[in-house]
Amino acid sequence: MGRQWLHAKRLVAGLKKGRTTGKLVREISVAAKMGGPDPAMNPRLFTAVEKAKKESVTKDAIQRAINKGAGIGDEKLVMEHVVFEGYAPHKVAVIVEVYTDNVNRTAPEVRVLFKKGHLGNAGSNKFLFDHVGLVEAHHPDASSDREAAAIEAGANEVESLTHQQNDDIPEGAVGARFICDRTAVHTVSKWLSTNGWTVVTSELGYVPKQFPELTEPQKAEAGEFLQALDDHDDVHRVWAAMK
Repeated sequence: MGRQWLHAKRLVAGLKKGRTTGKLVREISVAAKMGGPDPAMNPRLFTAVEKAKKESVTKDAIQRAINKGAGIGDEKLVMEHVVFEGYAPHKVAVIVEVYTDNVNRTAPEVRVLFKKGHLGNAGSNKFLFDHVGLVEAHHPDASSDREAAAIEAGANEVESLTHQQNDDIPEGAVGARFICDRTAVHTVSKWLSTNGWTVVTSELGYVPKQFPELTEPQKAEAGEFLQALDDHDDVHRVWAAMK
């Protein structure tokens, strides 16, 4: 849900989100820190490792990231989770999640990005989002019932998800975004994984309660601002109220 603004930006400017090795490795470490070093028991780690493999991250780099996050060996993960709230141009509510080893460096840099963004500004807005569990997955069988899977898995809601909205969803597959309670992410992911679904995202996130009406030029302007935030090395996720 948090990356829908990227899809909107692609439609306007044809830009794609770049995945850097550094961000992929950090996601592995964070996932291992939060859920343990075993991908079979940690859906978020499993999906992070699979994405890293697709981007040709080496096995050694993946294992080092797992060990660092889980506190195995001499190198420990020292990361602070910081959440920034604000608005993109045209009153698009934004929540920015950051993992950093130096808040005193990162916080001013993020604030500068908000100031540089035309009409972008900081400000409290969490009340405009629901903080939920998000699991994105796909099934090869075109007749798969998303709603039935959501009920069985324990999700509260389900939305259709296409390859155009998420590159990890193969063309022709049945894609879905399952929205659940924050405490149910592991349960939903595990049920889907054991029932023919391939999980590509398993995390806590923010779902907008409403979306401002934007013209195509306004989407492009907001997209440029959001891309600048997402490109920052310490930014982990950008959640925006943008379709």
